[in-house]
Amino acid sequence: MIVGAGFTGAVVAERIASQLGKSVLIIDRRPHIAGNAYDLRNDAGILYHAYGPHIFHTNADFVVDYLSCFTDWMPYEHRVLASWNGLKVPMAFNLTSLGMCLPTQAKRLERKLLETYGSDAAIAILKLREASDPELQDLAAFIYENFFVGYTLKQWGLRPDELSPAVTGRVPVRLNSDDRYFLDKFQIMPRLGYTKMFERILNHENINLGLGVDFNEASDFATFDNVLHCGAIDEYFSYEFGELPYRTMDFQFEVKQVRKHQAAAVINYPGPEPFTRITEMPYLTQDWGDHTCLVREYPMAHRPGETEPHYPIPRDDNQELYQRYRNLAAKEASNIIFAGRLGDYRYYNMDQAVARGLTIFTKQIAAQL
Repeated sequence: MIVGAGFTGAVVAERIASQLGKSVLIIDRRPHIAGNAYDLRNDAGILYHAYGPHIFHTNADFVVDYLSCFTDWMPYEHRVLASWNGLKVPMAFNLTSLGMCLPTQAKRLERKLLETYGSDAAIAILKLREASDPELQDLAAFIYENFFVGYTLKQWGLRPDELSPAVTGRVPVRLNSDDRYFLDKFQIMPRLGYTKMFERILNHENINLGLGVDFNEASDFATFDNVLHCGAIDEYFSYEFGELPYRTMDFQFEVKQVRKHQAAAVINYPGPEPFTRITEMPYLTQDWGDHTCLVREYPMAHRPGETEPHYPIPRDDNQELYQRYRNLAAKEASNIIFAGRLGDYRYYNMDQAVARGLTIFTKQIAAQL
């Protein structure tokens, strides 16, 4: 039995069904497959991502090779602008951004940056704040306060220095003019969308699918020899040690009667606006027409039973709480593998979730069966 029809669960189900010839029941409490990557068409016929933008990027050939069995691809290079002081500034912050924001100081600061860190360097903002040069310290403070603090407070409810450094490290300061958000070897999108890809992954006679089925109500789960649980590990143990905190999103969709509305797929709003970003969906899907579809994201604290948990909050104390649940699982749930963003309490990109599923199958399932 597999709990959760997102990437990790679907990949493991497909491998068990096709490679081992065994039957798999995969359940999901939501009424659809594909987890948070679920996409569908709205009343205007526009393909959109129901849980916010999902951009596929990876350096892992084996992940692309696997998924290519179930989808054709189209190239897509993601670009993000930040709304600041009436300007739309490239993010990650780069030399173009520097010239736009601080035009009178840009050449001197660029020279100092290149002398200190080298051309094409990518510097985490927290590392740049440690620069010994006073002017670079001032530059780091400017970038930090104007592009990181407000956005991070809205997204996580915490300041950047209250989170794991990996959070701000995902969006470094780049010492070139490359305005692509990701630099991975593969930057592609499934041609017909994620849901169609998942339909093909799960289209096997050995896979039985139960949607709208909550694990807590699946009374027959004890009859299965093995369970892969991609749901929340703290919920499984009835929050014995307390709730693991997550951030969730309220997505507000809007259809506009124009072909294109924004200058980039995503505009970030690090200022006082209550939302963090606006995504224009046809950029991602290449599904352009007479109308376009926008989505605004309003972050908030997750409330178990009321909202969907989207982002595990990366802090040391949360990891310590998660480890207590992991230790409990090792003692009391020996036939259950916890995995996925909720089971591992870890933020996974989509390629990482696929890789996790393939590794689980090879090392923990096929090796034992």
